[in-house]
Amino acid sequence: MKPLLEVNGVSRFFGGLAAVTGVSFSVKKGEILGLIGPNGAGKTTLFNVVNGFYPPSRGEVLFKGKRISGLKPHQICRLGVARTFQVVKPLQRMSVLDNVIASAFVRANSRARADEIAIEALRFTGLYDDRDVISKGLPLGKRKRLEIARALATQPEMILFDESCAGLNPTELGHSIEIIRKIKERGLTIMVIEHHMKVIMSISDRIVVLNYGEKIAEGTPAEITANPLVIEAYLGASQGA
Repeated sequence: MKPLLEVNGVSRFFGGLAAVTGVSFSVKKGEILGLIGPNGAGKTTLFNVVNGFYPPSRGEVLFKGKRISGLKPHQICRLGVARTFQVVKPLQRMSVLDNVIASAFVRANSRARADEIAIEALRFTGLYDDRDVISKGLPLGKRKRLEIARALATQPEMILFDESCAGLNPTELGHSIEIIRKIKERGLTIMVIEHHMKVIMSISDRIVVLNYGEKIAEGTPAEITANPLVIEAYLGASQGA
């Protein structure tokens, strides 16, 4: 079976600076792939290449065997790749429900269908009771869940989570991990950037490690935690901090 997503030799340069260099990996349908590395390793840049914010300077990205490199983010979203953002930016003057309805129109062809999709996404993420709240009034934990609900409302086959657990208290963290696992149970494919090592190790099937824009390791959580290069570049540095 072909991978759902293939990243083939992707590099991204900004002027003379290489943010990502020659990175290759694939993601299988239905799995959770973790993406880790120190700050500045190129993780979010790679996400931005996958979902069309940046075209790759070299290499290509394939989704379901078709090249998506060079497409716009909304085109890639329509093909089935959604994402969340590290810095959550809801439509602040709109209600929680209207935020999600706006995302549902990626696929919905009527207001009634968009409402139906949005309400289901809010129930799934535990935000239904907050549906009439103006989004800028939500605490961080619920804003992060709103970001997930908006991604789900596009009815994707794959979601890219960019630090969806960052800044959460233990209770909120538990809710987010539960939601991610429930998303996987639905058969969706997930790629996740996360600095919280207990989270990434507990939810990921495989992990790719970046350092200075290059892939230095790939494997199961057990293999990654035992890899000397990873320990030196990331795990050891964070444990010593």
